[in-house]
Amino acid sequence: MGIKQKIFNLIIIFASFMIAINPAKGQVLKDTATFRMMCKGVDYIYNMQFAQAREVFREVARIYPDHPIIYVYKGLITYWENYPLTPASPQKEVFEKDMEKAISICDKYPNLENDPEYLLANIGARGLLLLFYADNDLTKEVIPLASSTYQYVKLSFNYTKTYADFYFITGLYNYYREAYPDAHPVYKSIAFLFPKGDKARGLKEMQYASKNAVVLKAESFSFLSGIYISFENNFDKAYQYSKALYDLYPRNLQYISMYIKNLLLVKRYDEAENLVKKYTDKNDNNFFNGQLLIYNGILCEKKYKDFRQAQLFYNKGIKELESYGEIGTEPVAYGYFGLSRITADKHLRKEYRKKAVDLAAFKNVNFDR
Repeated sequence: MGIKQKIFNLIIIFASFMIAINPAKGQVLKDTATFRMMCKGVDYIYNMQFAQAREVFREVARIYPDHPIIYVYKGLITYWENYPLTPASPQKEVFEKDMEKAISICDKYPNLENDPEYLLANIGARGLLLLFYADNDLTKEVIPLASSTYQYVKLSFNYTKTYADFYFITGLYNYYREAYPDAHPVYKSIAFLFPKGDKARGLKEMQYASKNAVVLKAESFSFLSGIYISFENNFDKAYQYSKALYDLYPRNLQYISMYIKNLLLVKRYDEAENLVKKYTDKNDNNFFNGQLLIYNGILCEKKYKDFRQAQLFYNKGIKELESYGEIGTEPVAYGYFGLSRITADKHLRKEYRKKAVDLAAFKNVNFDR
């Protein structure tokens, strides 16, 4: 995603939901059978198996009808089933109401700060809501919710003693606290408000989570792939994580897209093309199909040197994706980078390049090489 988040949003948003279903004291999570069922349900959600995910939801809701975690779980289904969820999405209001209901239950719960289960359900609901707002650059909604959520995130670190999944959270903080303001100096004044991190340590912690986490394995793979592409510019290293994520959840369209992008960055054009062909015209997700158009453009340009066909794909992909607003800016930038390389008109090349640079969160991820 081409989202220019502030560092504290990165820490809060992406660490939030899955913490809420890690074992700890409380009703749902002391119930081993229910915990295992929810872990399986989360796997179903990430792998786009929503019928099975709903079966898990109905069973957990039957056992714990008043627990906030059921609203968080339901929100995750809504988020992924309608990805990308935008302000114009028909399910937007249902999603927001479920998150607000979970937060309301938690806010009314006595002694919230000392009950890790309700504390983390609260963070989970806030985190998913923040993710939706940040996806769509809804800054007015992000700032107040992020400010009120950070206090709960800090409290959650009191419960990081036992489970490998929490290494993802500490790793995420340690890495982004240093890397993000280095990449985006405008945020250094904000980063100064937070304790210092350690990039090397953060990477090691996330790598540990990718191997040992129970629930946060997918998030670990996803972020490691993104970090090695966007911050470290080590596309070969990123590849091992994007492939692992694809192998783990082969039905997740966004993870498929990440994997194809990584294949193109490491110039494994034959493998990328096989996947593009496999999924083209096989689904009704226009956002994913728009990304495939951009990838087809890159293949025509880089593999076949067919600039005319590449131009057609780039323009069609850009048109498809621009309607998604902020969440579509990253692949749109790739399209404009491509047009800037293959367009004969010097003035247009310069114009396309400027558009690409303005949209791209990470200017070095451009497929120029």
